[in-house]
Amino acid sequence: MIDLALIGLTRFIVGGQAHWMGSRPEMRQRIYFANHSSHLDTLLIWSALPRALRASTHPIAAADYWGRGAVRRHIGLKVLNGVLVERSTQGPPGAALAPLRNVLCEGESLILFPEGTRGSERLPGPFKSGLYWLSQEFPDVELIPTYLDNPSRAFPKGTFLPVPISCTVRFGPPVAHHAGEEKEAFLERARAAVAALAPEPIG
Repeated sequence: MIDLALIGLTRFIVGGQAHWMGSRPEMRQRIYFANHSSHLDTLLIWSALPRALRASTHPIAAADYWGRGAVRRHIGLKVLNGVLVERSTQGPPGAALAPLRNVLCEGESLILFPEGTRGSERLPGPFKSGLYWLSQEFPDVELIPTYLDNPSRAFPKGTFLPVPISCTVRFGPPVAHHAGEEKEAFLERARAAVAALAPEPIG
């Protein structure tokens, strides 16, 4: 019941209407990867998915935010079905991806923000390498670019509550796997796929 109440509240305040543009809400294993500008981003994508997909889709969330405090941690882990990742994980390259690999190995889906941190621009900034390594290790998992419109205005940095500004979630066509593609080329192609879903600026 808490998840339905949270979804209802999110949709009431900021909308979060889903637009499927070249893909459909299907029961298949996916990585939804999106631009990142607000702590509202995770809730928006998760709320935009049909209930059947939410049950098998895990948002990746920063432990230093969603793991802070009993209430926020409960929402992140139990309500949103999220996976907390330590952004400061020490160890060999890719060590921070271990929880994500575990989810994919179980046949479940992920929601990922490849920029790593929140940005303030309309279009996404450079992507970090995690999405590339996961795409190489799990080539059968569908990659769905996702664009979030307006969440930084609805929930600006430094505020405690969102404001009623309409947000939308755009899901694009799957990004194809190209055998032997270099990391930098893949990451730029994936970033461009998200940017292509952005609406034209007004004025």
